[in-house]
Amino acid sequence: MGIKGLTKLLADNAPKSMKEQKFESYFGRKIAIDASMSIYQFLIVVGRTGTEMLTNEAGEVTSHLQGMFTRTIRLLEAGLKPIYVFDGKPPDLKKQELAKRYSKRADATEDLNQALETGNKEDIEKFSKRTVKVTKQHNEDCQKLLRLMGVPIIEAPSEAEAQCAALCKSGKAWILTFTINCFIWVYAVASEDMDSLTFGAPRFLRHLMDPSSKKVPVMEFEVSKVLEELNLSMDQFIDLCILCGCDYCDSIRGIGGQTALKLIRQHGSIENILENINKERYQIPDDWPYQEARILFKEPAVFSDEEHPEIKWSAPDEEGLITFLVTENGFNSDRITKAIEKIKAAKNKSSQGRLESFFKPAASTSAPIKRKETTEKNDKETSNKKSKAGGGRKKK
Repeated sequence: MGIKGLTKLLADNAPKSMKEQKFESYFGRKIAIDASMSIYQFLIVVGRTGTEMLTNEAGEVTSHLQGMFTRTIRLLEAGLKPIYVFDGKPPDLKKQELAKRYSKRADATEDLNQALETGNKEDIEKFSKRTVKVTKQHNEDCQKLLRLMGVPIIEAPSEAEAQCAALCKSGKAWILTFTINCFIWVYAVASEDMDSLTFGAPRFLRHLMDPSSKKVPVMEFEVSKVLEELNLSMDQFIDLCILCGCDYCDSIRGIGGQTALKLIRQHGSIENILENINKERYQIPDDWPYQEARILFKEPAVFSDEEHPEIKWSAPDEEGLITFLVTENGFNSDRITKAIEKIKAAKNKSSQGRLESFFKPAASTSAPIKRKETTEKNDKETSNKKSKAGGGRKKK
């Protein structure tokens, strides 16, 4: 879920903190990507029509592999340096949210069965997407694929967004290149969940992993400008996000984003709000663990600089990719061979990168814009049946 309504709240109250950027403008940038969110997107849109999905000969879904492969090649061809971060063990405080998601998928499964009986194509499309869940196998498949592509991955101790933010906040990650060992600056976090900002990511990108067919610009947020425009401290911003609604606890019924912002500006903290709020008008959840949620945002389980895994970009394993994608998962051999050549060419092209990659990037002077939140309702991948990777077949 992320933070409920935060994009619109910022568009209305902190427009200078967000700006549209061209995808190609991130040439040479090191970007920490929330892998699980990307995989979820691929399972929903890549090769999916109603309940039909792409599969290999064994009947195993390959949508996530096709999406990860083609989308990562697009990043590499644009000169980006992706670092994929995978979720670890979820915090205990998230169990309630995970239970809600499980219940919603169960309800969606029932609704889907009814839609299949009536033949309502619109409902079939809608409810089939709501049944999607990223599994351990999906994650392992994509980790194997990315390693074979020579793209670095990190398995986070807990939340991927928190680890991405930590990479970006520390400003550096240890890498081994073909010629030198050095510290490099991680420019931004890419995800669709707005809680990346709540974890303190200095820069946050939405829509970076969208298909090129959508032609949606990347939306870049800067947390320092968010705080400046909202006139809040980071602690107050975290409290604002908890009031809006987050994954770790319920929110106060009747308090939306604008009211939450007004209350934080007036009282400064959730504690002070609770002392002054009209409890007859607003229903406060029983045993509300907002303090524990606050700690999770401020002190999440992440790797320190000293214990951080090595981040390494390397040449693709051509033989391994062909075995994994073609032999094991039924992708088209010629297309995979051509795709491998694209990976090699892209890595050669971006080997020098931006000069400032080895220094802390200066603040951008791009003109900000005010923009309403882009919805994902009609997100379609036009290359469903004509993918460049050509992997898999439809599964009913």
